[in-house]
Amino acid sequence: MGIQVGQCAPCFTLQGVVGEKFEDFSLDNYKGKWVVLFFYPLDFTFICPTEITEFSKKDGDFKSLNTQVLGVSIDSVFSHKTWLKDLGKLNYPLLSDITKEVSRKYGVLIEDKGIALRGTFIIDPEGKIKYQLVHDLGVGRSVEEILRVLNALQTGELCPVEWKPGKKTLGKG
Repeated sequence: MGIQVGQCAPCFTLQGVVGEKFEDFSLDNYKGKWVVLFFYPLDFTFICPTEITEFSKKDGDFKSLNTQVLGVSIDSVFSHKTWLKDLGKLNYPLLSDITKEVSRKYGVLIEDKGIALRGTFIIDPEGKIKYQLVHDLGVGRSVEEILRVLNALQTGELCPVEWKPGKKTLGKG
């Protein structure tokens, strides 16, 4: 059985690219913050750059919610760094899961293809998974929906269908 909402997020340390530099990034470094961890199949593909640049455009919204965005694929940091020349500067790091260990731990690895599905995980400040969504390779995710869910989770209250920030919640439950 894979990981589930409510469980502790599997820990990891991965090398990543931020700006022009390679650095190590550990999930443990983000205790006390929310984390949006998203997996994508490969660099230099068609849908992935649309998602990656949209997360970067919305990074200020995530930061205002005490949230760190981390993007992960099975590509090397060298591939990420080269791809960033086309994508431009990102406001969050791209991490390399070249061993595929983290993709496997999070249950998003397509073993026979050696790439990850589009998986998104929201991890709370205590390190518990509060949201997960995994879908097919051919459909890009909605960064706006991830922000909506993150806002809802941070209310600590019951949020009805189509709830948006500023709307009434159903209380603590």
